[in-house]
Amino acid sequence: MGNLRKDLKSMDKQNFYSSLFFPLLFLTTIWMVKTWEEVMGVNFSHYGVFPRTADGLVGIALYPLIHGDWNHLINNSTAIFILSVAIFYFYRPVAYRIYFWTYLMSGIWIWASARANFHIGSSGLIYGFASFIFFSGIIRKNTNLLALSMLVTFLYGGMVWGIFPIRPEMSYEGHLWGAVAGLILAVYFRKEGPQKRKYSWELEEEEEKRKLDDVEDAEEIEITTTKPLNPFTNQPRITYTYKKEGGEKGDSS
Repeated sequence: MGNLRKDLKSMDKQNFYSSLFFPLLFLTTIWMVKTWEEVMGVNFSHYGVFPRTADGLVGIALYPLIHGDWNHLINNSTAIFILSVAIFYFYRPVAYRIYFWTYLMSGIWIWASARANFHIGSSGLIYGFASFIFFSGIIRKNTNLLALSMLVTFLYGGMVWGIFPIRPEMSYEGHLWGAVAGLILAVYFRKEGPQKRKYSWELEEEEEKRKLDDVEDAEEIEITTTKPLNPFTNQPRITYTYKKEGGEKGDSS
């Protein structure tokens, strides 16, 4: 028993450490982009999403990597790292797909519907991941995930105001479409990854119900045979008798 606990603890640590890899890689990338801007004296804002223009399409791939200033980058870094680690730790089987689809859907929707301006920053991903974690915990009814959803609400509950056009300099469209993407992905991937924990008595009840269903299905049909129709082929006629409600029977040959 002691060895099993040690093995589980070791596996849990390995899962946690491996969950850090991609979030750290993404975090390093956005910091390198900002550092490169400062060192070279350039501004990459024009590589963001500019809605409904051919040149603005490149921003779908680049907009989360670009930030307006250091404050913008620092404010986004903590949230994107924490939420990314949570995604990779709790939703490992679908983590990369969640990352990819949140990235792509929010970018496309910003390009299709946002105001005519350059939209940059990883806050669209932040809203997408927070939305996914929150709604996924509710949909799956998993105790650990529900606790994680409540933690996200506690830490980032004020984010809800970011989806409204309150501050003109803020891309509320990116926040809104990121949150919508997270909700859609929570529903789409609801059957993949961690599920609601079932206790032993629930499993026993399901097993008993399955056995009863099997017995009821078996009693639905009675099979009888009669004398052969053709003495040369020696093939019997098989009559299927279907039971109906109320004890009545209907025959079908």
